[in-house]
Amino acid sequence: MTSPPTGVHWLSMVELGDAYRRRMLSPVEVTRALLGRIEALNPDLNAFLTVTGDLALAEARRAEEELRRGIDRGPLHGVPYALKDLIATAGIRTTCGSSLRADWVPDEGAVVAQRLRDAGAVLLGKTHLHEFAYGATNANPHYGPARNPWNRERATGGSSGGSAGAVAAGLAPLALGTDTGGSVRIPSALCGIVGLKTTFGRVSTRGVFPLSWSQDTVGPMTRSAEDAALALQALAGPDPRDPHAARVPVPDYRAALGSPIAGLRFGVWEEAMAFADPIVREAVEVALETFRMQGAEIISLSWSRLDLLGAAASILLYVDASVVHAADLRRAPQRYGEDVRGRLELGTLIPATAYVKAQRLRRLLLDEYRRLFERVDAIISPTCSLPAPGVDRPFVTLRRVKIDVRPALSALTRPYNAIGAPAISVPCGFSPDGLPLGLQVAGPPWSEPLLLRAAAAYQQATRWHTRRPLLAASA
Repeated sequence: MTSPPTGVHWLSMVELGDAYRRRMLSPVEVTRALLGRIEALNPDLNAFLTVTGDLALAEARRAEEELRRGIDRGPLHGVPYALKDLIATAGIRTTCGSSLRADWVPDEGAVVAQRLRDAGAVLLGKTHLHEFAYGATNANPHYGPARNPWNRERATGGSSGGSAGAVAAGLAPLALGTDTGGSVRIPSALCGIVGLKTTFGRVSTRGVFPLSWSQDTVGPMTRSAEDAALALQALAGPDPRDPHAARVPVPDYRAALGSPIAGLRFGVWEEAMAFADPIVREAVEVALETFRMQGAEIISLSWSRLDLLGAAASILLYVDASVVHAADLRRAPQRYGEDVRGRLELGTLIPATAYVKAQRLRRLLLDEYRRLFERVDAIISPTCSLPAPGVDRPFVTLRRVKIDVRPALSALTRPYNAIGAPAISVPCGFSPDGLPLGLQVAGPPWSEPLLLRAAAAYQQATRWHTRRPLLAASA
């Protein structure tokens, strides 16, 4: 084809792979189309901090030539993607959304970046984030905010806000994010895409700038559960140089997607439902009916540990992050944004006894969490308690109470980081003013196949994930 084909920016990874192998599209054509779209839309959306155009075209040409010669690296071969900009890339700047590392060019890339490269995927660039991934809004004093494609005056959520905005706006079919307190799931919910927080240790974090060693995870952000399964297949697995990467078998994630969900037991986390804004709660209640119509059993589930889990997760995060940044915080505190610096300084004041108690509490609550699955197969709740707040808005009103935007967004996601369990966010509706809403499905450790299966079944029965923001669709 002599010009970029129309509409390729909304094709899924599965659809791109099929089109490549049927010689209907080529990786070079698709990459050029997406680079053109990034050029047109990124000045407004601020989803990318670095665009690797020349590298992307070179990788696309290599993929095209390999496929032509019958060398097939798998479902991601020739598929464009983006990386959150604290995932190290060899020879490409990795800012971490900070001024301190604005010019950092790593010598070695992260394991996840190499695994995608080995799978033949095509790197489009590095996406925006909250400074050092330490926030839930993606308000960034150094690079400005990432803006939500559904409404530019609304936040993408964070910290993987650029990744979510890029996928939602049709700038990339796949982006990687990191999730330490909800940073994959929050922006996925607010931008209307699928975001998977993986089991702690499922995907290597070597080469990812740390926020909390005991809670950091890497996960895919896509527009469909099927695409998320394909991405996780390439990412998952042990890493002998990463002490946190578990040596457990990697299942066939895509194989589980076609199985019906009839007979599965979904527990509705009532405390989480009560915390959410009525608009969000009503959307999740409608989604529950969709699961019920597919033969799933819906069970009311009380688990009154939201505050305890939140406290444990926060203590671990504050202390881990303050240790990571101790030297830079002493040397150049003025180089940090005010909100991140404040949380780092707070972390230095938490005593070691509190950290040890938080670790013990985490262990006890994980045991208690596992026992919940004697009654249910998965747990359902809203992903976030409210739709996307305004850009740079520090407070929101939730159930007629003014609260800090960070706990408002992360209260229902961070418990799963504290216990290391997987959870997925799926689009489940829109607010009256057209903002996406997210449904969260969580399970015991290593239950990603079940979560992907449930998410895929929901998407097969609904159309929320097929709606596109007008801003992006007009380009």
